[in-house]
Amino acid sequence: MPVADPWRLLKEAQAGGYAIGAFNMHNEETTEALLLGAVEAGAPVYLQVGRAIIPHMGLRRAFEMTKRVAEASEAQYVVHLDHGPWDEVLEAIRLGFNSIMCDYAHLELNDNIARTRRTVEICHDFGIPVEAELGRIPDAGQDVNWDEYCTDVGQAERFVRETGVDTLAISAGIVHGTVNGEVPPLDILRIEAIREATGIPLVLHGASGLSETEIAAARGAGVHKFNADTDLRHAFRSGIETVWSEGDRQLEDAMAEGRRRMVVATAEKLRQYGIAGSLAHPWVA
Repeated sequence: MPVADPWRLLKEAQAGGYAIGAFNMHNEETTEALLLGAVEAGAPVYLQVGRAIIPHMGLRRAFEMTKRVAEASEAQYVVHLDHGPWDEVLEAIRLGFNSIMCDYAHLELNDNIARTRRTVEICHDFGIPVEAELGRIPDAGQDVNWDEYCTDVGQAERFVRETGVDTLAISAGIVHGTVNGEVPPLDILRIEAIREATGIPLVLHGASGLSETEIAAARGAGVHKFNADTDLRHAFRSGIETVWSEGDRQLEDAMAEGRRRMVVATAEKLRQYGIAGSLAHPWVA
Protein backbone atom coordinates (compact mmCIF):
# COMPACT_ATOMS: atom_id res chain seq x y z
CA MET A 1 0.00 0.00 0.00
CA PRO A 2 1.15 3.60 -0.44
CA VAL A 3 2.54 5.73 2.36
CA ALA A 4 -0.37 6.95 4.48
CA ASP A 5 -1.20 10.65 4.63
CA PRO A 6 -0.44 11.74 8.22
CA TRP A 7 -2.65 14.82 7.92
CA ARG A 8 -5.63 12.64 7.04
CA LEU A 9 -4.84 10.09 9.75
CA LEU A 10 -4.74 12.78 12.44
CA LYS A 11 -7.99 14.35 11.23
CA GLU A 12 -9.77 11.00 11.13
CA ALA A 13 -8.45 9.97 14.55
CA GLN A 14 -9.68 13.19 16.12
CA ALA A 15 -13.07 12.93 14.39
CA GLY A 16 -13.45 9.25 15.24
CA GLY A 17 -12.32 9.45 18.85
CA TYR A 18 -9.56 6.89 18.42
CA ALA A 19 -5.76 7.08 18.49
CA ILE A 20 -2.92 6.28 16.11
CA GLY A 21 -0.30 3.78 17.22
CA ALA A 22 3.30 4.97 16.92
CA PHE A 23 6.00 2.38 17.60
CA ASN A 24 9.78 2.16 17.42
CA MET A 25 11.62 -0.36 15.31
CA HIS A 26 15.13 -1.61 16.07
CA ASN A 27 16.06 -3.87 13.13
CA GLU A 28 14.43 -5.52 10.12
CA GLU A 29 12.56 -8.13 12.18
CA THR A 30 10.97 -5.57 14.50
CA THR A 31 10.08 -3.36 11.52
CA GLU A 32 8.39 -6.34 9.88
CA ALA A 33 6.55 -7.11 13.11
CA LEU A 34 5.05 -3.61 13.31
CA LEU A 35 3.90 -3.76 9.70
CA LEU A 36 2.47 -7.27 10.00
CA GLY A 37 0.68 -6.27 13.21
CA ALA A 38 -0.84 -3.29 11.42
CA VAL A 39 -2.08 -5.50 8.58
CA GLU A 40 -3.55 -7.97 11.07
CA ALA A 41 -5.36 -5.13 12.85
CA GLY A 42 -6.54 -3.44 9.66
CA ALA A 43 -4.95 -0.19 10.77
CA PRO A 44 -2.23 2.22 9.68
CA VAL A 45 0.91 2.50 11.79
CA TYR A 46 3.54 5.11 12.55
CA LEU A 47 7.06 3.68 12.18
CA GLN A 48 9.19 5.76 14.52
CA VAL A 49 12.88 6.30 13.91
CA GLY A 50 13.89 7.12 17.44
CA ARG A 51 16.54 7.55 20.06
CA ALA A 52 17.66 3.91 20.22
CA ILE A 53 18.11 3.09 16.55
CA ILE A 54 19.75 6.37 15.48
CA PRO A 55 22.91 5.96 17.61
CA HIS A 56 23.07 2.31 16.52
CA MET A 57 22.50 2.74 12.79
CA GLY A 58 22.50 6.44 11.93
CA LEU A 59 19.49 8.40 10.71
CA ARG A 60 20.00 7.73 6.99
CA ARG A 61 20.53 3.98 7.30
CA ALA A 62 17.60 3.67 9.72
CA PHE A 63 15.33 5.54 7.31
CA GLU A 64 16.48 3.53 4.29
CA MET A 65 15.95 0.23 6.12
CA THR A 66 12.50 1.29 7.30
CA LYS A 67 11.39 2.43 3.84
CA ARG A 68 12.72 -0.70 2.14
CA VAL A 69 10.90 -3.06 4.50
CA ALA A 70 7.72 -0.96 4.57
CA GLU A 71 7.48 -0.63 0.79
CA ALA A 72 7.48 -4.44 0.50
CA SER A 73 4.58 -4.78 2.95
CA GLU A 74 0.82 -4.48 2.58
CA ALA A 75 0.52 -2.03 5.47
CA GLN A 76 -0.31 1.64 5.39
CA TYR A 77 2.43 3.45 7.25
CA VAL A 78 3.98 6.78 8.15
CA VAL A 79 7.72 7.13 8.68
CA HIS A 80 8.10 9.47 11.66
CA LEU A 81 11.14 11.08 13.25
CA ASP A 82 10.85 10.79 17.04
CA HIS A 83 12.44 13.33 19.42
CA GLY A 84 14.49 14.97 16.70
CA PRO A 85 16.91 17.82 17.46
CA TRP A 86 17.37 20.62 14.92
CA ASP A 87 20.05 18.94 12.78
CA GLU A 88 18.10 15.68 12.55
CA VAL A 89 14.92 17.54 11.62
CA LEU A 90 16.69 19.14 8.65
CA GLU A 91 18.21 15.81 7.57
CA ALA A 92 14.83 14.06 7.95
CA ILE A 93 13.24 16.57 5.59
CA ARG A 94 15.96 15.91 3.00
CA LEU A 95 15.60 12.14 3.38
CA GLY A 96 11.83 12.13 2.87
CA PHE A 97 10.27 11.54 6.28
CA ASN A 98 6.57 12.34 6.08
CA SER A 99 6.08 13.19 9.77
CA ILE A 100 8.46 14.86 12.20
CA MET A 101 8.63 15.38 15.95
CA CYS A 102 10.97 18.14 17.00
CA ASP A 103 12.02 18.10 20.63
CA TYR A 104 13.19 21.30 22.25
CA ALA A 105 11.41 20.65 25.55
CA HIS A 106 14.72 20.96 27.40
CA LEU A 107 14.88 24.65 26.43
CA GLU A 108 13.26 27.55 28.23
CA LEU A 109 9.68 28.15 27.09
CA ASN A 110 10.44 31.15 24.86
CA ASP A 111 13.31 29.31 23.18
CA ASN A 112 11.18 26.19 22.74
CA ILE A 113 8.47 28.30 21.09
CA ALA A 114 10.89 30.10 18.79
CA ARG A 115 12.68 26.94 17.66
CA THR A 116 9.43 25.00 17.23
CA ARG A 117 7.83 27.83 15.23
CA ARG A 118 10.79 27.86 12.82
CA THR A 119 10.61 24.07 12.48
CA VAL A 120 6.89 24.25 11.73
CA GLU A 121 7.43 26.92 9.07
CA ILE A 122 10.06 24.82 7.29
CA CYS A 123 8.24 21.48 7.59
CA HIS A 124 4.92 22.92 6.44
CA ASP A 125 6.65 24.26 3.33
CA PHE A 126 7.37 20.61 2.51
CA GLY A 127 3.89 19.39 3.50
CA ILE A 128 5.12 17.66 6.68
CA PRO A 129 3.11 17.81 9.93
CA VAL A 130 5.02 18.58 13.12
CA GLU A 131 4.72 17.21 16.64
CA ALA A 132 6.42 19.02 19.51
CA GLU A 133 6.72 18.44 23.24
CA LEU A 134 5.88 20.65 26.20
CA GLY A 135 6.55 19.48 29.72
CA ARG A 136 9.02 16.83 30.79
CA ILE A 137 8.62 13.06 30.63
CA PRO A 138 10.80 11.23 33.16
CA ASP A 139 12.34 7.81 32.74
CA ALA A 140 10.96 4.90 34.75
CA GLY A 141 12.50 4.76 38.20
CA GLN A 142 13.23 8.48 38.52
CA ASP A 143 12.24 10.29 41.69
CA VAL A 144 9.75 12.77 40.25
CA ASN A 145 8.02 15.88 41.53
CA TRP A 146 5.13 15.88 39.06
CA ASP A 147 4.45 19.59 39.58
CA GLU A 148 7.77 20.22 37.85
CA TYR A 149 7.13 17.75 35.02
CA CYS A 150 3.47 17.98 33.97
CA THR A 151 2.47 20.25 31.09
CA ASP A 152 0.99 23.57 32.17
CA VAL A 153 -2.38 24.27 30.54
CA GLY A 154 -1.79 27.99 30.03
CA GLN A 155 1.64 27.40 28.56
CA ALA A 156 0.18 24.76 26.22
CA GLU A 157 -2.39 27.23 24.87
CA ARG A 158 0.30 29.82 24.23
CA PHE A 159 2.71 27.26 22.75
CA VAL A 160 0.21 25.96 20.20
CA ARG A 161 -1.06 29.43 19.29
CA GLU A 162 2.42 30.85 18.71
CA THR A 163 4.02 27.85 16.99
CA GLY A 164 1.24 26.46 14.77
CA VAL A 165 2.30 22.94 15.71
CA ASP A 166 -0.01 20.13 14.53
CA THR A 167 0.15 17.76 17.51
CA LEU A 168 1.44 18.23 21.03
CA ALA A 169 3.17 15.64 23.20
CA ILE A 170 2.32 16.35 26.82
CA SER A 171 3.36 15.19 30.26
CA ALA A 172 0.46 14.09 32.45
CA GLY A 173 1.76 11.34 34.71
CA ILE A 174 3.55 9.13 32.18
CA VAL A 175 7.12 7.85 32.03
CA HIS A 176 9.44 6.48 29.38
CA GLY A 177 9.70 2.74 29.98
CA THR A 178 7.63 0.58 32.31
CA VAL A 179 7.36 1.01 36.04
CA ASN A 180 8.05 -1.80 38.50
CA GLY A 181 5.70 -1.25 41.40
CA GLU A 182 3.23 1.58 41.82
CA VAL A 183 2.28 3.26 38.54
CA PRO A 184 1.55 7.01 38.67
CA PRO A 185 -2.07 7.74 37.67
CA LEU A 186 -2.76 9.60 34.46
CA ASP A 187 -3.96 13.14 35.03
CA ILE A 188 -7.06 12.90 32.83
CA LEU A 189 -8.42 16.27 33.95
CA ARG A 190 -5.17 17.92 32.86
CA ILE A 191 -5.39 16.20 29.46
CA GLU A 192 -8.97 17.41 29.00
CA ALA A 193 -8.00 20.95 29.96
CA ILE A 194 -5.11 20.99 27.46
CA ARG A 195 -7.41 19.69 24.72
CA GLU A 196 -9.92 22.45 25.43
CA ALA A 197 -7.17 25.07 25.47
CA THR A 198 -5.41 23.96 22.27
CA GLY A 199 -7.93 22.13 20.09
CA ILE A 200 -5.30 19.93 18.47
CA PRO A 201 -4.63 16.17 18.79
CA LEU A 202 -2.56 15.36 21.85
CA VAL A 203 0.15 12.70 22.10
CA LEU A 204 1.17 10.50 25.02
CA HIS A 205 4.70 9.14 24.93
CA GLY A 206 5.60 6.31 27.27
CA ALA A 207 2.28 4.53 26.75
CA SER A 208 3.69 1.10 27.63
CA GLY A 209 2.20 -0.25 30.83
CA LEU A 210 -1.01 1.79 30.64
CA SER A 211 -4.18 -0.17 31.40
CA GLU A 212 -7.00 -0.39 28.88
CA THR A 213 -9.09 1.77 31.21
CA GLU A 214 -6.43 4.49 31.21
CA ILE A 215 -6.02 4.27 27.43
CA ALA A 216 -9.76 4.64 26.90
CA ALA A 217 -9.92 7.59 29.30
CA ALA A 218 -6.99 9.30 27.60
CA ARG A 219 -8.58 8.84 24.18
CA GLY A 220 -11.79 10.38 25.46
CA ALA A 221 -9.83 13.28 26.93
CA GLY A 222 -8.12 14.18 23.65
CA VAL A 223 -5.14 11.86 23.09
CA HIS A 224 -5.10 10.74 19.45
CA LYS A 225 -1.57 9.29 19.18
CA PHE A 226 0.07 6.88 21.60
CA ASN A 227 3.80 6.15 21.48
CA ALA A 228 4.81 2.75 22.83
CA ASP A 229 8.05 0.83 22.63
CA THR A 230 8.87 -1.06 25.82
CA ASP A 231 5.89 -3.45 25.78
CA LEU A 232 6.56 -4.43 22.16
CA ARG A 233 10.30 -4.74 22.67
CA HIS A 234 9.65 -7.02 25.64
CA ALA A 235 7.36 -9.18 23.49
CA PHE A 236 10.17 -9.56 20.94
CA ARG A 237 12.68 -10.32 23.69
CA SER A 238 10.43 -12.98 25.23
CA GLY A 239 10.39 -14.86 21.94
CA ILE A 240 14.16 -14.84 21.71
CA GLU A 241 14.57 -15.95 25.33
CA THR A 242 12.04 -18.76 24.94
CA VAL A 243 13.82 -20.22 21.91
CA TRP A 244 17.26 -19.95 23.48
CA SER A 245 16.02 -21.60 26.67
CA GLU A 246 15.37 -24.74 24.63
CA GLY A 247 19.06 -25.21 23.94
CA ASP A 248 21.34 -24.38 21.04
CA ARG A 249 19.22 -22.88 18.23
CA GLN A 250 19.86 -20.65 15.27
CA LEU A 251 19.62 -16.90 15.85
CA GLU A 252 17.11 -16.78 13.00
CA ASP A 253 14.78 -19.14 14.88
CA ALA A 254 14.90 -16.91 17.93
CA MET A 255 14.28 -13.73 15.96
CA ALA A 256 11.40 -15.35 14.08
CA GLU A 257 9.66 -16.20 17.35
CA GLY A 258 10.36 -12.71 18.65
CA ARG A 259 8.82 -11.26 15.50
CA ARG A 260 5.74 -13.48 15.82
CA ARG A 261 5.11 -12.35 19.39
CA MET A 262 5.67 -8.71 18.52
CA VAL A 263 3.10 -8.97 15.71
CA VAL A 264 0.52 -10.14 18.22
CA ALA A 265 1.44 -7.40 20.69
CA THR A 266 1.30 -4.70 18.00
CA ALA A 267 -2.15 -5.75 16.81
CA GLU A 268 -3.38 -5.74 20.40
CA LYS A 269 -2.08 -2.20 20.97
CA LEU A 270 -3.89 -0.99 17.87
CA ARG A 271 -7.09 -2.63 19.08
CA GLN A 272 -6.77 -0.89 22.44
CA TYR A 273 -6.24 2.44 20.71
CA GLY A 274 -9.52 2.00 18.82
CA ILE A 275 -7.92 2.29 15.39
CA ALA A 276 -8.16 -1.42 14.46
CA GLY A 277 -10.41 -1.85 11.43
CA SER A 278 -10.21 1.82 10.49
CA LEU A 279 -8.86 1.09 7.02
CA ALA A 280 -12.07 -0.75 6.15
CA HIS A 281 -14.31 1.89 7.76
CA PRO A 282 -12.60 5.29 7.63
CA TRP A 283 -14.14 8.15 9.54
CA VAL A 284 -15.26 11.21 7.61
CA ALA A 285 -15.04 14.52 9.44
